[in-house]
Amino acid sequence: MVFFSRMDFSQGNLFGYIEDLQELTIIERPVRRSLKTPEEIERLTVDEELNDIERAVYLLSSGQDIQGTSVVANLPVLMRQNPAETLRRVLPKIREVLHVAGVEMQLTAAVSFLTVLQDESVSIHTYSHSFLHIILQNLEHRDAGVSNAWLETLLAVIEALPKETIRHEILNPLVSKAQISQSLQSRLVSCKIMGKLAYKFEAHIVKREILPLVKSLCQDVEYEVRTCMCRQLEHIAQGIGTELTKTVVLPELVELARDEGSSVRLAAFETIVNLLDMFDADDRSQTVLPLVKSFCEKSFKADESILVSLSFHLGKLCNGLYGIFTPEQHLRFLEFYKKLSTLGLQQENGHNDNQLQLQTLEQEKKYISVRKNCAYNFPAMIVFVDPKNFHLELYSIFFCLCHDPEVPVRYTMAISFYEVAKLLNSGVYTIHKELVTLLQDESLEVLDALVGHLPEILELMTTNGGENSGSESKLLSIPDLIPALTTAEQRAATSLKWRTHEKLLQKYACLPHIISSDQIYYRFLHRMLTIILTNNVLPVQKAAARTLCVYLRYNRKQEQRHEVIQKLIEQLGQGKSYWNRLRFLDTCEFIMELFSKSFFCKYFFLPVLELTHDPVANVRMKLCYLLPKVKSTLKIPSDKHLLQQLELCIRKLLCQEKDKDVLTIVKRTVLELDRMDISLDAFQKRFYENDLLDQEKERQEHLLLEMEQLEKEKQQSEGRSTNVNDKIFEKKRRDNKTSSVLAKSMTLSVSGSSSGTSAGKEDKKSKLVRSQSFSTQALHPKYSNIDKCPNKSSATGYTSSVSGMGKSCMLSFTDDTFRTRSTGNSGNATFPSSSSLTTSRNSFNSADQKNNGNKESQSRKMSIF
Repeated sequence: MVFFSRMDFSQGNLFGYIEDLQELTIIERPVRRSLKTPEEIERLTVDEELNDIERAVYLLSSGQDIQGTSVVANLPVLMRQNPAETLRRVLPKIREVLHVAGVEMQLTAAVSFLTVLQDESVSIHTYSHSFLHIILQNLEHRDAGVSNAWLETLLAVIEALPKETIRHEILNPLVSKAQISQSLQSRLVSCKIMGKLAYKFEAHIVKREILPLVKSLCQDVEYEVRTCMCRQLEHIAQGIGTELTKTVVLPELVELARDEGSSVRLAAFETIVNLLDMFDADDRSQTVLPLVKSFCEKSFKADESILVSLSFHLGKLCNGLYGIFTPEQHLRFLEFYKKLSTLGLQQENGHNDNQLQLQTLEQEKKYISVRKNCAYNFPAMIVFVDPKNFHLELYSIFFCLCHDPEVPVRYTMAISFYEVAKLLNSGVYTIHKELVTLLQDESLEVLDALVGHLPEILELMTTNGGENSGSESKLLSIPDLIPALTTAEQRAATSLKWRTHEKLLQKYACLPHIISSDQIYYRFLHRMLTIILTNNVLPVQKAAARTLCVYLRYNRKQEQRHEVIQKLIEQLGQGKSYWNRLRFLDTCEFIMELFSKSFFCKYFFLPVLELTHDPVANVRMKLCYLLPKVKSTLKIPSDKHLLQQLELCIRKLLCQEKDKDVLTIVKRTVLELDRMDISLDAFQKRFYENDLLDQEKERQEHLLLEMEQLEKEKQQSEGRSTNVNDKIFEKKRRDNKTSSVLAKSMTLSVSGSSSGTSAGKEDKKSKLVRSQSFSTQALHPKYSNIDKCPNKSSATGYTSSVSGMGKSCMLSFTDDTFRTRSTGNSGNATFPSSSSLTTSRNSFNSADQKNNGNKESQSRKMSIF
């Protein structure tokens, strides 16, 4: 009952069903008709014994149109293989066929003739003799697309032809083709050819033979011809020079700018803007400026057709006429730009404009284009008003364009944001909010445009963000930066545009030089690991893995580094999914690229070798490809035991591998490993550059450890100095009678301790300065390609840290404090991990203890002397 109640058997619906069935049958009919009959197949069959030239001649003579088109498309190949026979037998047939050929063959021939010229299969003399006449015959084809295709080929040929050939074959016939009695198509072609010929001849020849034709075509009765000739005046002016441009071209442009046709006026305006550099100050002030003012006034009143072009060229126009503007004219053009920037918005100046009529769809598109052009010209307008006046003159417009309701406008602002930031320089702090707004934009196109220069923008924001340029106050310059960055990444992750997500993750590798290590660890680093584990797009996973390795590279806390290393090994290297284990190998490649050889051998060498026993063939195969890089991280003799482990794993693979593909790669890898040379602990000439890079990486990794140790000592010394000061204050309060004696004793003790520990302080200051330089400088570009923008602003923060440490350590550097400090720092941080990782960590920490003990004992000795 339910089924019948839902069916409607009315007459109208039955006819609807029948019509649907008929449509289906119509769709199927062309499929049956497209099959070739035996007769058609017979006509398309060609004797296989014919050579290429004979087959081409046969198909052009008696073949189908599609076969002839194929021969024409293959003409460049025939010219390369056998130019003499092709010119003698094939090209005459093509010339005959083109008289009656269709549009497709004509377009194909135009492209083939141009390809033959570019391939230089024959000399230019032979080309002009054989091909030029065919090109000129087809210039005036009745189809406009075909005519334009042949014209493009001719213009390219003119570049290569000698002057005499051009004069006899092109220029002399052009005089008759440009006459008013000729067809419209012929006169349009003549206009474009004359624009190209102006570059080929001297100025006096152009003046005598070409300029009369130019004047005639500028006065043509058809507006299409006047428009076309007007656009060629730019090329003609550049060919004849400044003097003739002033006396001949400029008067024609002024007359065309007052033409009755809107397209002619538009062409004249754009040509004038493009030729501004060729006009002197008098021409600009007396001729060009009045024309431009007239265009601006008419654009809103009677001639809206020029509005889009005017908004596009306004930046170039304002800067080109900057020197002749009076203050009133300067302000007038600025106000005109502001008006264009908000054109079409229903709400202007904080209230609704009731006089604004309902706009048609065409008007709305035009107004969107105008505001988009204003966004494109915004950097030029900053130069026009001077960056010092940005906040007063242009910030409100910048705010409106960044919050424009249309995506193309905001997209253009995102593209030009970096240029704006560079121009503002020290005043870049005024656009922090707009950066956050664009990062949180609902359109991923806007975000993708902004991310392109995100590292450079953030660098400018932090280095020129006002007084807060120290490492401790980086975030104060852009308060909402971190939430905006995390929001942008999450929106990109939930979209289907994985390329935007990949690009975003790659650019986020610059963050260690922008925000603090703790902020990266808690807000970004774990997010990168989650993306590696959960995302399904391989390029996104690799981008996240590399960025995570960069974060690990610049992390300042050893405990956090150990935790991340442990998670990488356990969740990726020992993960249940083979996909995660493959990503672990990708991550290890980035580790080898960004870290020193000793770092990789210490933490990742053995976990990588464990994958030789992986149950999935793809993992073992990828590992085999990686083994040469793994071996290159070893140093002999210190890593001899690791080399033995590597050789043992390879032997097992050779003996136990059952998969044929993996075994083939293993054998190939063994041969490659045998040819490899292992670097020694000492420097070698052939490995000098790589060893130097590795030494620099290792030095910076040690500086991170020293910096962490010094920061801990600074915090402890500050706490002790506070306790000592409290005790002194209590003693002074209890015994006022002996205050002078206590003051003298305190002065002696302070001076003695400061003189005794001055050498130790200098040593620690030098270490802190070195660690500071590591945190601020980027690796040498010759040795590294880490995605980053160097931070120049953290120097003040570390300088204050050094001075603070010096003040707080004056009363606390005694033998007892050294003992407590050495014992307090000797404990090892324990993390649940594999035995190899634990062993390597313990050895690493014991080495750090020895280093710290040596440094402290050295400073103790210096204080004794």
